[in-house]
Amino acid sequence: MRDWVTYVGIMTVVLLVIYRDRLTPGLFAGLFASGPIFVALGALLAKFGYQRKTLRDLRNESSSRTPRSAGTDTSAPTARPRPAPTKRTSTGTQRPGTKRRR
Repeated sequence: MRDWVTYVGIMTVVLLVIYRDRLTPGLFAGLFASGPIFVALGALLAKFGYQRKTLRDLRNESSSRTPRSAGTDTSAPTARPRPAPTKRTSTGTQRPGTKRRR
């Protein structure tokens, strides 16, 4: 809900700036109608197992990382092996020669 309240606050200011001469209750009704939609969508995502990371989780994740120095990273993924040669990727030119003009 905190995210939606932040959204409503920002959008209220934006609507006041953009539509200052043409404010109607419909603008704000639509804005406040987005609350139940936001909650319903969040409930649906939670039902399918989605779980947002909290700021605490993000801070712990970034603090557990150690600074890497260039060239000493041993956990870098290895290069993919080359695919086997095929008709299109064979080595050299395999095209038939052109006929000479006489």
